[in-house]
Order: sequence, then C-alpha cells, then structure tokens
Amino acid sequence: MYWQLFLTFCKIGAFTFGGGWAMISIIQREIVDKHHWLELEDFLDLLAVAQSMPGILAVNISVVVGDRLKGIKGSVCAAIGTILPSFLMILAIAIFLTPETIKNNAIVSRIFKGIRPAVVALIIAPVLTTAKAAGINWKTIIIPVAVALLIYSKLPYVSNPIIYIVLGAVGGYIYYMHTLLKGSNGKEANDA
Repeated sequence: MYWQLFLTFCKIGAFTFGGGWAMISIIQREIVDKHHWLELEDFLDLLAVAQSMPGILAVNISVVVGDRLKGIKGSVCAAIGTILPSFLMILAIAIFLTPETIKNNAIVSRIFKGIRPAVVALIIAPVLTTAKAAGINWKTIIIPVAVALLIYSKLPYVSNPIIYIVLGAVGGYIYYMHTLLKGSNGKEANDA
C-alpha cells in the first residue's frame, strides 16, 4: 500500500501543471474513482482540511490522504511522491537551462502558452465537482460568487480571504448546532 501511495502521488505530481487546484481533479480520480480508497464526501472533507493548513495545497492533500489511509508512514510516502517529480524537474531545468535560454527559446515559450488553457480547465473541473458535492445549487450559489467577487475587489478589509474562512467556519458551526437542536426537538416531539 505504501508503494501504491507513493507511485500514485508521484504520477500526480509528474503530470500536473498549474498548482494545487489543477491537481485536485486528478487526485480525486485516482483516490476516489480508480483506487476507491476514499468516498467522495471523505475526500472533500480532507480537501477542506488541506486547504486550511499552511503550505502547498498539493502536498497538504497528499499528506492528509496518506494519513487517512496509512497513518504517518502513508503521509510521508504520499508527500514524497508528490514532491519528488517537481524537485527532479526543477533540478534538471536548473542544470541544463538558464533563465535567458528559457525566455528566448521559442519552442519552450510555445509549450507554456499551450499549457495555459489546459491549466485553466484543470482548475475549473475540481471547482465544479466540489460545488456539486457540497450541495451548491441555484439557491446557494450566491454565497461563493459573492465571496469570490469581494476577494477579487481588493478593497481593504473586505478582500481578505481569512475573514471568509472564519465566517464560513462560524456559519457552519451555527448551522450544525441549529440542525442538531432542531433534530433533538423533533425527536422529543415524536417521543411525546
């Protein structure tokens, strides 16, 4: 299992461009759909935990998934698998290519221009999947859209994403407590 974790995250790390969000759909396909190591709801919960941790999202998600599956050793295997391909690629680039060579090379420039649209698609796909699994519909879409616009506005105090993370946590806790109390009141009414 440790070797499978390492190889799976190594493959994810080697073939994903565009950062953590671009990796999420690939990680979900590997972890949830292909290997069936986690249910989609569990994966989304771990994704929320990984996003709330400081550091690189791709490494964070590999650590929490590895931990869920095989504890600390699983975390280490998954994290090394995620980091190793990027490290080796950057090392090879640093050894063989100078910044001037990359900037002035038409082929390399065209390759990166071709990758950009694919990265956008890789980022949009997990957003849609996450929204669907989180139960976002036409009635609740206003919340993520409003938050995204407020963050994008770059207005002082309003554009700080930490505010919305805290408000989301507080709102989720209040909603949970409300449904818990509502459920216990309904149970008492049924018992009577």
